[in-house]
Amino acid sequence: MGIKKRISIFIFVLNGIALTNAQEVLTVQDAVKIALENNFQIKTARNELKIDELGTTPGQAGMLPQVGANLADNNSIQSLTQVRNDGTVQDRDNVKNSSFNYGVALEWTVFDGLRMFANYEQLKETKKLGEAELKQAILTTVGEVMITYYDLVQQQQQLSALDSTLIISEQRVELAQNRFTIGKASKLEVLNAQVDLNTDQTLMQRQQELYKNTKTQLNEQLARDLKIDFRVIPEIFVDQKLILDELEAKVAEENPQLQAEKINKRISELELKQIKAARYPSIFVTSGYNIGNSKSELGFATSSDSKGFSYGFGATLNLFDGFNQNRNEKMGKVALENAEIAIAQQEQALTSLVNTTYQTYLTNISLMELEERNEAIAKENLEITVEKYRIGIIPTIEFRTAQLNYINASVRLSNAKFQAKLSEIVLKQLAGNLEI
Repeated sequence: MGIKKRISIFIFVLNGIALTNAQEVLTVQDAVKIALENNFQIKTARNELKIDELGTTPGQAGMLPQVGANLADNNSIQSLTQVRNDGTVQDRDNVKNSSFNYGVALEWTVFDGLRMFANYEQLKETKKLGEAELKQAILTTVGEVMITYYDLVQQQQQLSALDSTLIISEQRVELAQNRFTIGKASKLEVLNAQVDLNTDQTLMQRQQELYKNTKTQLNEQLARDLKIDFRVIPEIFVDQKLILDELEAKVAEENPQLQAEKINKRISELELKQIKAARYPSIFVTSGYNIGNSKSELGFATSSDSKGFSYGFGATLNLFDGFNQNRNEKMGKVALENAEIAIAQQEQALTSLVNTTYQTYLTNISLMELEERNEAIAKENLEITVEKYRIGIIPTIEFRTAQLNYINASVRLSNAKFQAKLSEIVLKQLAGNLEI
């Protein structure tokens, strides 16, 4: 059997063993699902949103009345001397006095220049901001998980290429040794073949180390046991149908960072409304029900009981506060202007990033197609070179060159696919429509 055929069979068997391995097959969809359930950043963002939701109530905005209960029990023991109008004198020691009062009281601000309504709208906008921040946390985490996942795919492909070249290098050492034994090759040819084999084994070990470390990194992103072993799918599929105009439209509508800036502008508008509300009077009503009892061993009345309702209203109006109102309104307008600037800045930054990333995306797709052709050529060249080396009509340096060309072409192809996928992920992440 020829060396070329033996190598092909060995690679086929090796790939078959890998496919039937008992390791967990982790798809990118599975990885994303696990990340959405376990990732610490997403959990924190969800809890922050819950806090915002719990705080979005009319009561938190100051629109509802405040009702409180009160209770007071006071006692005293005194020595007193009293001189009355008729000239009589009372002199008593250890006189006991006591009073006991309890009840409920209500206070309700019924008008505050509409500040409470602006505050309630601000709480709603804060909740929307929390939703945008949660979406951003999810997109960021999912993007990181996908990038790490496809990095593993390309590393797995490089390991496969290194496996192939190791087999060829081992066969080359065997052939060189056989040729030396029968006197058709020098000892130098054997040594060169062994050195090249050792080099390939070193590259394999380095690549295996990187592969294992990247697995640990992905497990960390998934917030699960770092020692869980798994394997990923063998190929990277790139969406080659992205259109720049559609991406830009999606960014304007869906990008959570841009949405957050727009929400911040709305919050600045509502804060300015609350500042302006201080120019109007604040009107409040009060009511309550109280029960009281008092006792005294000295005086015209030795005991007293009371109970009943109380009610009233009041108003306050700031007439002069050292021009602070004017200053606060001016600062609020400047803050609103800054919010508008932040939106324009974010829009420009996102548009720039989408355009540059899209150009990189197109370049990567073109390179991916080019490297596919290069790998096919390098593979064919290697097969021809192996056969020529077997029959002894080419030098070892030409054999090694063809071998290195093949492995380099395979690595460049896997890297080109990864870079194209990376550009796709970033573009969809910016557009806010990353598949989740």
